[in-house]
Amino acid sequence: MATLGASWPDDLERSRLSDLLDELGPQAPTLLQQWTARDLAAHLVLREHDFLAAPGLVVPGWWSELAQRRQRRLALREFAWLIATIRHGPPLGCFRLPWVRRGPNLNEFFVHHEDLRRANGYAPRAYERAMNDALWRNVRMGGPFLARRLRGAGLVLQWAGTAQTVIVRRAKPTARITGLPGELLLYLFGRREAASVETTGPDPAIEAVRSGRFGM
Repeated sequence: MATLGASWPDDLERSRLSDLLDELGPQAPTLLQQWTARDLAAHLVLREHDFLAAPGLVVPGWWSELAQRRQRRLALREFAWLIATIRHGPPLGCFRLPWVRRGPNLNEFFVHHEDLRRANGYAPRAYERAMNDALWRNVRMGGPFLARRLRGAGLVLQWAGTAQTVIVRRAKPTARITGLPGELLLYLFGRREAASVETTGPDPAIEAVRSGRFGM
């Protein structure tokens, strides 16, 4: 069980991901083809514990090269130590702030959990209502940013089985992607082939969405 308490959705995903890493072992594949489970675990540890190198996960150039070097070094550590470090949670600092836990942390652990699950034959999950609500919030908040590179079409996202929608890009023609919140989030983070969604709309809009680049 995660040390910080599973009442937070990010802690629930942290705990479940840690359990799956332990179950599958360091050589298990992920959707990120260049990474094994060991590489994924090293990435998560670096993100929360290496204050100097962590910015290189999003900042290119020298900083990115530093992060890659340090991640490779972390991947040489015992796999059990990596899992224990992830499970224990971050040190005091920004990763314990409520808005970070609701947004970036939940996204990080949810998406990487699914990277591991789906590369190893696990089907989409049935989520608790609280988790669905938390993921939908992040779809609404992060959708415009994650779809910012989309060109040639507008885009509406819809929570499957509900009337809840969010416009992430206003343009004509417009495509609609329908799915559960977690599936929509995976799509927005570039896991297009893994996400269980339905895309509808005029053919040019569908083609623009299916060929567009999503993610950070």
